[in-house]
Amino acid sequence: MAIVTNATPLISLDAVAIDTETTGLDPRKSCIVEIGAVKVVGGRVDPSQTFRRLVRPPVPIPPASTEIHHIDDSAVADVPDFASVWPDFVAFAGDAVFIGHTLGFDFSIIQRECARSGIDWKRPPALDTQLLMLVAEPNVGGLSLEQLADWLGVEIADRHSALGDAITTGRIFNALIPLLRDRGIRTLAEARQACRAFTDILDRQHRAGWAEVADAPVPEQPGDSVERFDTYPYRRRIRDVMTVPPRFISAERKLGDALTQMIGDRISSLFVAPDDIVPDALSAAAAGIVTERDILRALAGEGEGALQRGVAQFASRPLISVPSDDFVYRAIGRMTRMKIRHLAVTDDLGHIVGALSARDLLRLRTGAAISLGDEIDEAETVPALGAAWAKLPYVCSALLAEGVGARDIAGIISRELGALTRRAAVIAERRMREAGQGGPPCDYAMTLLGSGGRGESLLAMDQDNAIVFKHGEPGGPEDAWFGALGSHVADILNEVGVPYCQGGVMASNPQWRGSVRTWHNRIADWIGRSRPDDLLSVDIFFDMRGVHGNLALSERLWRHGFAVANGEVEFAKLLAEAAGRPENALGFFGGFQTTHGRLDLKRAGLFGIVSSARVLAIRHHVVERATPARLLGVRALGLGGEKDLDALDEAHAAFVDFILAQQLEDIQAGKAPANTVAVKRLSSRQRERLQTALQAVRHLDEFTRQMLFRH
Repeated sequence: MAIVTNATPLISLDAVAIDTETTGLDPRKSCIVEIGAVKVVGGRVDPSQTFRRLVRPPVPIPPASTEIHHIDDSAVADVPDFASVWPDFVAFAGDAVFIGHTLGFDFSIIQRECARSGIDWKRPPALDTQLLMLVAEPNVGGLSLEQLADWLGVEIADRHSALGDAITTGRIFNALIPLLRDRGIRTLAEARQACRAFTDILDRQHRAGWAEVADAPVPEQPGDSVERFDTYPYRRRIRDVMTVPPRFISAERKLGDALTQMIGDRISSLFVAPDDIVPDALSAAAAGIVTERDILRALAGEGEGALQRGVAQFASRPLISVPSDDFVYRAIGRMTRMKIRHLAVTDDLGHIVGALSARDLLRLRTGAAISLGDEIDEAETVPALGAAWAKLPYVCSALLAEGVGARDIAGIISRELGALTRRAAVIAERRMREAGQGGPPCDYAMTLLGSGGRGESLLAMDQDNAIVFKHGEPGGPEDAWFGALGSHVADILNEVGVPYCQGGVMASNPQWRGSVRTWHNRIADWIGRSRPDDLLSVDIFFDMRGVHGNLALSERLWRHGFAVANGEVEFAKLLAEAAGRPENALGFFGGFQTTHGRLDLKRAGLFGIVSSARVLAIRHHVVERATPARLLGVRALGLGGEKDLDALDEAHAAFVDFILAQQLEDIQAGKAPANTVAVKRLSSRQRERLQTALQAVRHLDEFTRQMLFRH
């Protein structure tokens, strides 16, 4: 079974549903006569993995109990006792999370049996379907196994047998997952935390002698799930370590020419280009690669005669590539998974701009967490995707502990959100083909908007995405196909743990998908609007970043948007007004104005800086995505306000630091991450830094208006 952490989504949970049959209903006196269990893999019951054993109790089985489970003394006369059966069950269950119905009863008896047999038993993390039902539907009519099964439409299996009840319990758990998700309960820790709210029921169970089940999630340290590792691959982009310029050879040249060129340039590979393609504009999709190992294999197999043959016969295709602005850990993961030693490096238009080899990465030490990105890339199912995504908070915790800056970590989160969205699109395409809807009717690009596009995502995220396709009219067959794709992607992301966008900024919404022509018309319409209310959410278009498909479509569209908006002061002014002002978080004397001890730093500062930087970038044609790059670009224009721009950049870094640290702390405690920060947890120095950051945005709207009209 996969490693389970607090952040594991319920849809990805590997667990064991368990039930026991006993000699009676008093846990302080009863003994086990049967243990049954079934494995739950990826949130679903796996009927091929079951455990069922009769147990010989040390006391006679009362007739009243036999009437219920049909197990009498003769049935258990020749079977092993608990001490003999329990090790087999432990081997079956491993370190899995336990799922049960009224599980506190079973736990109390197991605890008593272990103590009586001299067995050391540590209660595992657990979920009780009775409590989960109350979380999902507080007004449910009844809480018996039969009532829950009936209410959820779950088939009951062999009632009052340990295995049958365990299977039914597992099915109930699976049926509860979407209901819990609708209540904002997605992860193991969130489910355990939510169950603790039903203190009256827990108190009654405790008084009846039942063991604790709804205990608080144990905060996890980064080392609990992710080993310490060298952070260099998470700090550096591929463009920092790639070999430039890339070296090319014509497909019609001889293999001997490739060998001569490699020796002369002291390199281990060449990109193979068709003669009619200019190398400095060669797309990775049109190229191949020949390496020193290819040449050695050719010589070993054919002798020196191979050197006189065309290099195209020995080139490998398709060429595997990585974007230049990806982090180094993604290149390492891809090489490891695909068992290759060379990658092409591409720009935003897919053109080859560099080469990356295993030799370039030789000195980089990496740990298990390096596989995070590639696990997302190769996930074949939604539960597998969720299991990979669940590792992200713990990679972030480890990086923060190693001193990596929060803005750098936000870049990693954004890259993995892009990978998650890309993989969701791949799975969605497969679903549509399997449903007889065919493949994409034309080239398209799946894109991220907002913080994901800017490379500034934190862990309290929702969906902001769009689709650009090559041709088709609104409401036409192409639009309908991509609308269905967008709906599948939105559902997959929501299941994994990235909630639907409350504002509807998703490709499933017709306003956020369209052909290149439709998008051009849409942009022109935006520029002509006359009221701020007409431009709500429009600003995040200018954060667009392609993550799947023909990325050149989205890149050109994004640049087209900047070009059309260039010089349109009134448009930029309306965008600024639509964004609104930051909330005031400082009192008259500079104290913090908190709600329940917390400050919403997104509303009080981060959102304002992001919006201001975006508007100024649009107004002054600073074609950048990231907020720091936009602020730096505006500063470089020499328009004035340098001190204010520097203060905003420092405030942006501070807000991201505080929010990310709080989100990780909340996740480890089993709470849903948010953008609010508990002020009391901050040191005096941190409070001073926060006050300085909040002071920097007090007059942000006035500063933005002034900068809009400078040139």
